[in-house]
Amino acid sequence: MKYFFLAYAIIAALFIGLMPMRGAKSPNTPIRLFPDMDEQDKLKAQQPDTFFSDGQGARLPVAGTQPLGFNPEGAKEIGGVHELEFGGGSGYYATGGLDGYYANGMPAELKLTAENVGAFLKRGEEVYNVNCAICHGQSGDGLGITSNYGVPGIANLTQDSWLPAVYPDGRLFATISNGKGNMGGYKHNIVLRDRWAVVAYVRALQTARKAPYDAVKEAFDKGIAAQAQ
Repeated sequence: MKYFFLAYAIIAALFIGLMPMRGAKSPNTPIRLFPDMDEQDKLKAQQPDTFFSDGQGARLPVAGTQPLGFNPEGAKEIGGVHELEFGGGSGYYATGGLDGYYANGMPAELKLTAENVGAFLKRGEEVYNVNCAICHGQSGDGLGITSNYGVPGIANLTQDSWLPAVYPDGRLFATISNGKGNMGGYKHNIVLRDRWAVVAYVRALQTARKAPYDAVKEAFDKGIAAQAQ
């Protein structure tokens, strides 16, 4: 029986390959197994369009629209963030590397103190939940929503292989920036400071995961009560 299906597949492939799908003239709609973007939901320049009341397809940009990457002359900020914050540097703050090696610790450029570190971690939580939790899960265990759809290779950030002694902060920052495996880089989406905030938050998740229950009981109970509401 298996030889029958093999012969059937070979004959079908030859038949499809020899069919004159290209070059033949016909009044019928062509059969295209691979559309190759021949038809797109777009309007070519200077073409009319009955969708709009004036019949013109060409529309003026929305008020305040700026081309991607455009800054008014002299301006150095994009959306309130200094453009250099997206990258371009060569130090530890911009790359996670120090003298050819990945290092641990938060860069001095962050100017973290006992007073602002809490807000820094909160920012890390916000950015993580927006960009990372969908795959890595809110607790970092790799059981985000994409794991339900068979996405392979999602890292469980709570495992020992991701702890600072094995996977330094700088390396984790570089992975967030440049991507790894199936994960794309986020250096064009998340500014430097926020990427470091995510690193700090991941470390907090790892610490909380391994903390004795007595040390986190109060916060744990509050979280459970909040979920029950």
